[in-house]
Amino acid sequence: MESLTHINEEGYAKMVDVSEKEETIREAIAKGSIYMNRNTIMAIVEGKIKKGDVLSVAQIGGIMGAKSTSDIIPMCHNINIYGADLDFHVDENNSKIDIIATVRTVGVTGVEMEALTSVSIAALTIYDMCKAIDKEMVISDIHLVKKTGGRSGDFYFNKGIICS
Repeated sequence: MESLTHINEEGYAKMVDVSEKEETIREAIAKGSIYMNRNTIMAIVEGKIKKGDVLSVAQIGGIMGAKSTSDIIPMCHNINIYGADLDFHVDENNSKIDIIATVRTVGVTGVEMEALTSVSIAALTIYDMCKAIDKEMVISDIHLVKKTGGRSGDFYFNKGIICS
């Protein structure tokens, strides 16, 4: 097993020094879901949520989350994000919204945490906008789907989940 990279010789937390790493194009895709009551899904689809257009606000929230990752995750590097986008798939049959975030940069460290944070913040934004009518929403299955670039190579989640 490899040693932990975020622990110094004294056993304390540290931020990894990436100054010697080579810049490469890096992309990460993360996915998650928020489950809700059928009435809530229909209110979102029909534009009847009093706080506004839920998915538009969640889109902005997710992008802001990606850009703010290093402010809320202690050991994340502050990196330049060159692209961040979210897709929302409303699944009325299963009363859920799937959220897929794609984040890109050119740099010395990856954007996995930014993609995961983007999905998380988008889901939390949906929850915040709809909590007045549905406090039983469940945010789940947030995970990295794909990561490309960097010394460790590419990663593809292989649990049968299709990335779109």
